Amino acid sequence: MIYRIKWVAFVVVWLAAAASAQVVLENTGALGKIDVEEHLGDTIPLDLSFTDETGAPVKLGDFFHEGRPVVLVLGYYECPMLCNLVFNGLVDGVRQLDWRPGEQFRVVTVSIDPSETPQLAQAKKTNYLAALGEGITDSAWKFMVGKDDQIKALADAVGFKYFHDAARDEYAHPAVVFLLTQDGVVSRYLYGIEFNRSDLKLGLLEASEGKLGTTIDRLILYCFHYDPDEESYVVAAGNVMKLGGGVTLLGLGTLLALLWLSDRRRSRLRTAGAAGR
Repeated sequence: MIYRIKWVAFVVVWLAAAASAQVVLENTGALGKIDVEEHLGDTIPLDLSFTDETGAPVKLGDFFHEGRPVVLVLGYYECPMLCNLVFNGLVDGVRQLDWRPGEQFRVVTVSIDPSETPQLAQAKKTNYLAALGEGITDSAWKFMVGKDDQIKALADAVGFKYFHDAARDEYAHPAVVFLLTQDGVVSRYLYGIEFNRSDLKLGLLEASEGKLGTTIDRLILYCFHYDPDEESYVVAAGNVMKLGGGVTLLGLGTLLALLWLSDRRRSRLRTAGAAGR
């Protein structure tokens, strides 16, 4: 009973804090500046310059053209709540996959706060690589910081609308991750703080342009499509019917072929029997 009371109290406090934050945002007019404008099919600028968690200068393009899709996350490392929820949700989703970051795909995080340092990025990286489990390589998930103009150019390219609330010294931003092809083309947006296995897998398969997964995986992708209203992959009824019709025709053709071969075999046996009399 005591634990239940504590949990209810936590939820009440959290909701009150969230409501207070929303009032602050509404009063400053910031709420209308938080949005995602989808740029599906656009190519992000790969010549943008950032600094990685080791303090080394890098180009965004260094993480592309490797034959594998990239999961891009925009947030900041000292975010008091939302970014951590997005990071945690992504880790939970990735851990359910039979693909591993650093092998079949890569994850790249860029801080939207130009005041953050590589040291903060490294601390965040250490925590989340450990959360992913053993055997994850250092290059699997990159954490970067950068200058304001480079950050804004990347955010604009993917349609990520955020706002710095100077009074609270916090950034207000949407909860979303971006799935990009190996060439830096925006393939899919996944929203929220939880990324279930099927959405993440289908999104990565789509972003890989069919290079990831087995033939069965690609057939599954054919039977599903992303529904913006549901913010998830749903059954594509038309494709399922086409696939079902194709399978039916294939099965019928196979059955007819087997019957024809069986009939020919019986005919040959009858002919051979008649010749031997």
